[in-house]
Amino acid sequence: MYAPIFLIKNWRYVLIASVFLFMIPLIMIGGIFGQYNNQSDSSIVEGSAKVSDAVLRYEPLVRKYAQMYGVEKYVPILLAKMQQESGGTLPDVMQSSESLGLPPNSITDPEYSIKVGVRYFSKLIKTAHGDIKLALQSYNFGGGFIPYAEEHGGYSKEVAIDFSNMMAAKMGWDSYGDINYVDHVLRYYNQTTGLPVGGVGTKTFENVMKIALQFQGMPYQWGGHNPATSFDCSGLWEWSLKQLGIYFPRTAQEQYAYTQRISKDQLRAGDFIFFTGTASHANISHVGIYVGNGRMYNSNDNGVTYSALDGYWTKHIAGYGRLKEMGNQ
Repeated sequence: MYAPIFLIKNWRYVLIASVFLFMIPLIMIGGIFGQYNNQSDSSIVEGSAKVSDAVLRYEPLVRKYAQMYGVEKYVPILLAKMQQESGGTLPDVMQSSESLGLPPNSITDPEYSIKVGVRYFSKLIKTAHGDIKLALQSYNFGGGFIPYAEEHGGYSKEVAIDFSNMMAAKMGWDSYGDINYVDHVLRYYNQTTGLPVGGVGTKTFENVMKIALQFQGMPYQWGGHNPATSFDCSGLWEWSLKQLGIYFPRTAQEQYAYTQRISKDQLRAGDFIFFTGTASHANISHVGIYVGNGRMYNSNDNGVTYSALDGYWTKHIAGYGRLKEMGNQ
């Protein structure tokens, strides 16, 4: 008898409590799905760009402005975007003119194009709360796509198509933007998941490349192992890794022995490629770091530079090595 009387007198409190108890699992489930959704978007960052030499030559400038605007972890995405926009062959390499309200290709200085493009991307990724696909599509459609997508459940190809049709009708055009822009950019991108991804690991690889790229264009120097003397092939990596607190032996022969042997199929950006027969002083006579897309970064007779792994270099490959995890830092 007491329970029904209590429920009748306090029905409002009972109703509120019931609703609250019902909502708890929904909130928890929503949080879980939200967490996985965020992980899905952010995981795109972990990877490397598959771009041409014409684009890759701009990597130092892209990294410079990515650091300036707080988006350095998106450098591979930005390079993939440049590949899609211009292939690195136009002065307005990032096709940034329209983001300033100018006609296409108004910008004639590649560095300024990169600065404007990276700055614009940094604003979009912030407004999109880190959703890379939404930010990429907005780079093509314009910033107005972000609130539209958020009002329609977030980015999807269907939402992009609807927005394109709406804007085309509004402008009186046959079409508006590239509805496949995200796919077009990401085809130039090797996506990986988690850290490390092989080799030195994505973050360490980015950091060591940031150091080594400072010396791009410096001459090769036999026995060189610091910026004052310039570098030979092994000295470049011994010194660069040392700046990160990572021990790496001095000579290519020693580095070969120190690293874990891997197969060509296992090769990832950040792994080392060792060569034989390029000089007579040692069995393992040269080393470079693999950067993806069939290329390595190394110090050779042409100086500190990128080299394609074909022709001469392919014939002299002795093996592939991955930096040991224990004892390096």
